[in-house]
Amino acid sequence: MKLLLVEDDLEMADALRAALSRHGIVVDAVTSLAAAREAVALTDYEVVLIDRQLPDGDGSALLVEMRNAGKSARSIIISALGSTRDKISGLNEGADDYLPKPFEIEELIARMGAVLRRAPVVGSPLLVAGNLTYDRATLDIHIEGNRLVLTRRELLILDTLLRNRGRTVLRSSLEENVYSFNEEIQSNTLEANMSRLRRKLVEAGANIVIKNIRGIGYFLHEPQ
Repeated sequence: MKLLLVEDDLEMADALRAALSRHGIVVDAVTSLAAAREAVALTDYEVVLIDRQLPDGDGSALLVEMRNAGKSARSIIISALGSTRDKISGLNEGADDYLPKPFEIEELIARMGAVLRRAPVVGSPLLVAGNLTYDRATLDIHIEGNRLVLTRRELLILDTLLRNRGRTVLRSSLEENVYSFNEEIQSNTLEANMSRLRRKLVEAGANIVIKNIRGIGYFLHEPQ
């Protein structure tokens, strides 16, 4: 999952990014409404977490713009403005949920799962390819009943390939889904993670194969 975090409190933003990353979520973090507008114009996010009190305006303005533009991202306002009036205002502006600060990361994760389950564009959280099943809600992967444990990067690569099975995924698209724009990517980082993922799939007995189209990208080959 790729998420946009719009939060001008740098300490809180860093803490949220670290906590969400431990749950297998790629986080792009920005500190202003202007930067958030640029981010959503360039990237399709599944979830947007946004503060209301930003240096250049109310974060709920972005939600109105996203709705008018037909963006499918789910949105949760995270704000110190926690009165009933504030919550009603934020929800009426287009937020799928409203979480007053301070909050526990476990509650945020649960609320994200809830808004994604309600979203008609998301579809079933269970993805199947060959003898592999992947539950995006729990992040559990099983091959013929046996659980496969992957690192966060490996999981994100597999998640992207499974969601695009039947199509070639460009290298740039893979990097966009696996790494945030706050991270520096080394030239061979993707290949190293891809190699480890392929090895683990073989060792676990998966009958799917990740194939490389040199200079273009990767696709998931399933048995006929």
